[in-house]
Amino acid sequence: MTPPPPLPGVLGDLAPLLDHWGYLAVAFLVFVEDFGVPVPGETVMIAAAVYAGTGRLNIVAVAAIAMIAAILGDNVGYAIGRFGGHSLIERYGRYVLLTPARIAKAEAFFTRHGGKVVVAARFIEGLRQANGIIAGLAEMPWRRFLAFNALGAVLWVGAWVTVGDLAGQHLNTLYLAIQRYELYFLAAVAVAAVALTARGLRRRRTHAGPGEGGQDTPVNPPRS
Repeated sequence: MTPPPPLPGVLGDLAPLLDHWGYLAVAFLVFVEDFGVPVPGETVMIAAAVYAGTGRLNIVAVAAIAMIAAILGDNVGYAIGRFGGHSLIERYGRYVLLTPARIAKAEAFFTRHGGKVVVAARFIEGLRQANGIIAGLAEMPWRRFLAFNALGAVLWVGAWVTVGDLAGQHLNTLYLAIQRYELYFLAAVAVAAVALTARGLRRRRTHAGPGEGGQDTPVNPPRS
């Protein structure tokens, strides 16, 4: 049987972590990410699912561990927000990228949408990490938060683990396709970058005032 190719991109960077720590890496990173620590919890979960698709991990174990870690992590965040309050977040939040402006924006959004945002936040980078903390700050009833939090965890883990598992099962085919079209993709990205840069320069020249866009301003205005 042909061994599976290495994982591509950032997933490949996490391969040594999974090789050494396995399920523990998934549990720890998903857990700490879900109460605000900026670590690649979602990415390592996807990488673990791809590993499971290649037969190196068990997909049911990956899904169960990620789900439990996600629920527990958000509940730690909820406790921090509920019992620590705004003073604790304002003092230490900057160390986990939770600035007062970011907290205020997320709290306003949370207040408007309630339980729905707890579910949707799982799929939104930044809000996912602050989800439990914001719920605690808003003093959402814990049982209500737990129900929506569990639903969001099931949907989030289920979606990404399914995608990762399917990708792992067809990794050899995907890897060949990536190698075949990689140059075309990079060329398309380069063309798009050049086009956007040229567009930005044209806009700057169009909106430039007299003397800013290359036109000379008269030194001595004509006398009447």
